[in-house]
Order: sequence, then C-alpha cells, then structure tokens
Amino acid sequence: MTTERFTLDPGVRALLHDIGASLGRVLRRARLPAGLLGDGPARLTTDEYYRFWEALDAETGDPDLAVRIGRAISAEVFDPPLFAALCSPDLASAAERIATFKPLIAPTVLDVVRSPRGLTITFNWPPGTNPPRLLSIAELAFFVALARLGTRHAVHAVRVAARRPPEASDEISNFFGVQVRRGRADSITFAPEDATRPFLTEDEPMWRFFAPELRRRLSDLQAAANTADRVRAVLHEILPAGDSAMTTVARELATSSRTLQRQLQAEGTSYQAVLTGTREQLARHYLTDSTLGIAKIAYLLAYDDTNSFYRAFRTWTGCTPDSVRAEHAARPRALPPA
Repeated sequence: MTTERFTLDPGVRALLHDIGASLGRVLRRARLPAGLLGDGPARLTTDEYYRFWEALDAETGDPDLAVRIGRAISAEVFDPPLFAALCSPDLASAAERIATFKPLIAPTVLDVVRSPRGLTITFNWPPGTNPPRLLSIAELAFFVALARLGTRHAVHAVRVAARRPPEASDEISNFFGVQVRRGRADSITFAPEDATRPFLTEDEPMWRFFAPELRRRLSDLQAAANTADRVRAVLHEILPAGDSAMTTVARELATSSRTLQRQLQAEGTSYQAVLTGTREQLARHYLTDSTLGIAKIAYLLAYDDTNSFYRAFRTWTGCTPDSVRAEHAARPRALPPA
C-alpha cells in the first residue's frame, strides 16, 4: 500500500481558499511542485500525501482546523468518488460505496459495520506509518459533513475515537457532538436513525454515471499492484482472524496456491517470506501502542500462543518484543502541532 499513489483532486484548491490557507505555501512547505494541480488531479505517494497534510497543519497552526475543514466541505470540493457518495440513499450506503473506492484517493482502508447500535466506520492506515493527526481527524469530520450535506439535518456522531486525539476544545466537541476520545483506531459511530436517514441528494442515475469510471480506476489500481503487495493486503485482513494459510490467501485472490507461489517466485520471493515480512512489520507497528499486550499482538498476528510469537520475533530481530517496546517508549517524542 505504501508504494501506491493516491489522487489529490484540484477541488482541494477551493477548500484551502475557504479555510484561508495558501496552496502555494502549503506545497512549498510539503516539498511538492508548485504546479502540482495545474494540469488536473495529482497522484501522490503515501509519503507525499502525508507531507501535504502535515504542511497544511503547520501552515495554519490551528488546533481546530479539522472541523473547520469539515464545515467548509461542499459538493464543489469533492472529487468524483466523494461526490458520488451524495448520490447514495443514506449515510450507511454512502459509507459502503466510499469504502470500495477509498483506495483511489487516500492511503487507508475503511471498515464499515452496520449493527443495531448504529453505523461504525473505522480507518485502517498502512502498517508502520503514522498518518498526520490533522488528516485522521479531518477524515472523521468528513463523514459528519457528508451526513449533514446529504440529509440537510444536524447529524452528530454518538462516538468518535482517534489514535491521536486532538486537544479537547469546544469547537471540536460541538462539531462532532461528542468528545474525541483516545482509541486503538480512528473510528466514528452514528446512531441507527442517522445511518438510515434518507439523503435528499440521492440520485441513482448520477451514481450509475459515476460507478463505471470508478470501477475502471479501481481495477487499474489493483492490476498495478504486484503479487506480493496483493498477498500483503489479504494478510492484513486475515491475520487478526487467526488465519495465515496460503490456501486462504489464494482463495481471496481467486487463484490456486501453486499459481500464487509461482507468481511470487517470479518476483524473487515466496509466500513464507511475504508472511514473515508482513508479520514483522505489523508486530513493530503494534508494539508502538502501549495499550496492546504481547498476548493480544500474538493473537493479531495469528500465532497459537505468546511463546511462538516471542521465538519468531527474536528470529527476525535478535531482540524480544519487550525490549523493542521499551526502546520505542524511551525515544523523545515530537511536540504536537501548535
């Protein structure tokens, strides 16, 4: 996922204008070309995408910027995948459509869960990366803005959690309707009645107009990924469910285990090598979260017991998980954005 590119739509120029930020200054601060959006949508790597949001945060120095962005969002600043969401029947349907096409526009995967308790949308960022706080909070704010645009109703969330919550402020709490609390993932939950509240902007013919092009772009993106990348993407999904079998991965990729192994060998790797590398990357990422116990990490990596995880981790790194966690905790922490 970190090697892919994501679309930054020219509509962001209108958004930055509305919040009083200079696009030129933001691009310079992010070390991106001045004419980045001059010829239409720009394609950014994960690192470039994160730098853009870090630069925007630093340029404005506004701790409430994420909700200011949420209030400034309008149909005029949407790129096609997001504008198409307004054509949906309701917020739950819109969230599911966005989840399908989100890989086109941002380095994150959305989990959308409907339940009697409501609609929960969770963001899964690339393992081993730390999305800028402004980006993660603005993504949460987007869904509140989308719900209000679609329903023309003062929708609020019933729960908002963030790995790096913003400093508490009345501006942020009033926008979301609740305080943003610390959690293991960036997520937002809406009440059942708000999840199914009809969108006044529903336009099924317009959705049918957008959908084929979005599917084509998504197909192109998936085709561009090599086999190892596709295997990693599946492993991110199945490991927390306790499964690391090549047969499962092959089934998810609609191929046979033998063909999958042959494709990986053509890329100079093997299934076991990709599995090991993915587990190590995820383990290092999980160890930065002090709320995750070692037993829980072993479970998330599909190990039968903690001892198996300890042995594997020492083989990979020559260290124990505890020592790596202690080393991370001892590092100086960067000051939060002003």
